[in-house]
Amino acid sequence: MAAVDIDMQTELEPQIIIDTDMEREAEGFKDQGNAFYVKKDYSEAFNYYTKAIDACPKNASYYGNRAATLMMLCRFREALVDSQRAVRLDDCFMKGHLREGKCHLSLGNAMAASRCFQKVLELEPSNSQAQQEHKNATAVLEYERMAELDFEKRDFRKVVYSMDKALGLASTCHRFKILKAECLALLGRYLEAQSVASDILRMDSTNGDALYVRGLCLYYEDCIDKAVQFFVQALRMAPDHEKSRLACRNAKALKAKKEEGNKVFKNSNFEAAYRLYSEALAIDPNNIKTNAKLYCNRGTVGAKLNKPDQAIEDCTSAIKLDDTYIKAYLRRAQCYMDIEQYEEAVRDYEKVYQTEKTKEHKHLLKTAQLELKKSKRKDYYKVLGVGKNATEDEIKKAYRKRALMHHPDRHSAATPEVQKEEEKKFKEMGEAFTVLSDPKKKTRYDCGHDLEEDSNNMGDFNANNIFKTFFGGPAGGFSFESNHNQAPGNVFFQFG
Repeated sequence: MAAVDIDMQTELEPQIIIDTDMEREAEGFKDQGNAFYVKKDYSEAFNYYTKAIDACPKNASYYGNRAATLMMLCRFREALVDSQRAVRLDDCFMKGHLREGKCHLSLGNAMAASRCFQKVLELEPSNSQAQQEHKNATAVLEYERMAELDFEKRDFRKVVYSMDKALGLASTCHRFKILKAECLALLGRYLEAQSVASDILRMDSTNGDALYVRGLCLYYEDCIDKAVQFFVQALRMAPDHEKSRLACRNAKALKAKKEEGNKVFKNSNFEAAYRLYSEALAIDPNNIKTNAKLYCNRGTVGAKLNKPDQAIEDCTSAIKLDDTYIKAYLRRAQCYMDIEQYEEAVRDYEKVYQTEKTKEHKHLLKTAQLELKKSKRKDYYKVLGVGKNATEDEIKKAYRKRALMHHPDRHSAATPEVQKEEEKKFKEMGEAFTVLSDPKKKTRYDCGHDLEEDSNNMGDFNANNIFKTFFGGPAGGFSFESNHNQAPGNVFFQFG
């Protein structure tokens, strides 16, 4: 900081004459202190001003000079005491009032600082230094007001901005630093918040507010046991510290609910686990990291309860809170796979693989990409209405049923549009049956190979030939015939 002006001459009332050896000795100490001050050897200057005060404790300028020295040593609380002693000895001591005001301002007491600067202006209205410092004090008061409003609105970034501005004028104010650190923690900027709190604790290891902020950072980083230790220590230093009491209670409750939820989940009591994770989520919305884990845990429960949409929503909530949370991406991707939303699954697995390039994650991505490719072609299993694990007999039965249902002859009396649609479906049935009834083609199809590019392509495929072969051909005696006694378009089956 800029050097503080000291008094090179003792400020005495005109009637007083130095007539004692003690006073002359005090003046000598002061002169030596001034010399060291000019050399910026503030520790030695402090020692000699102290000797001067010991020799003549009723001299305002000695206290004023020692206050200036303490300010240069950034010992503002001690400097404030000396400044106040100086102005009590001499209420017209302008430098004393200025130093008292600067100490108040540096320590964050802008209202008291403003009164001190106002006193100087009453003594000397044109004092430019007092005018500027008064403006600074007014600015700090405004930053405080804005920070208080923004904190209530939970706009923590603006609070940090206001506190940075205020600290530019009140550099040693612990209160401003603590508020800034608390907001940094609430913004998830834990390292910055811990750095601020640690700086304060190095100077004052019993500072309850700083202990609270250290605990808050650990709490938000999901180190709940260590966090509780700091909250308890803060309460020992400041038994009425309400924020520490609330945070300690929340930390213990959150840990208990989470552990209880984990326990019932392991016992496969998924409904109870879902309820407990939900209760844990309601404890503290500010605990981003822990809540991200809770949402992911609840998403896992949702998947176990066969509620994939709910599970996806919870995993998405977890990712919104912590976009680096790999476990939530993996859980959501698996849910997307389960409901065949392969593009979304590929997107999540790509994110995971970009972050952690492991063999397992690569395999998951390749699998999702294969399923996406397969989903973009005809799904022969859906065409026949069977599952992907259907047996040969189930595939034959499905083809028999649907081929008869969509055979063009059955719809000969229908409108041209219906006939065209049914013919299309009939051909798809034959195409699906041709692939799924052939073990080699079925294997290639299941592995995602493009059968159109295969040497055994479907270019010469004929749905009627498949139908005739399956049902034994025309000689086999199967036909569709119109029943003239029924409504047009109805048919009956005749077997030989």
